[in-house]
Amino acid sequence: MPFYDYECAECGVFTALRPMAASAEPCDCPDCGASAPRVILRTPNFALMDPGMRTAHATNERSAASPKSTQAGHGPGCSCCSAKPSSRTLTRPDGSKAFPAARPWMVSH
Repeated sequence: MPFYDYECAECGVFTALRPMAASAEPCDCPDCGASAPRVILRTPNFALMDPGMRTAHATNERSAASPKSTQAGHGPGCSCCSAKPSSRTLTRPDGSKAFPAARPWMVSH
């Protein structure tokens, strides 16, 4: 069962261990017994969460505001933005291929 924060009008903030199904319901103050509404004063503790789930939450948070762009805008095969070099094959109008950067003494097939 998780801990939830509640704020009593008379005594102030207190923390109670409650089932998740009863988290939204008011809780009785341990000092005076008055009904106190739930308040959210801190973020959830992700330290004990499964590492895979923590990574998934971080990825969702990162992508919600600014999705990662996979292309810089020049299109596929751009030599200035692409990590892999463009093709070194030169295709002539008649359909034959040449390899100008390859070894010139090799015969292509």
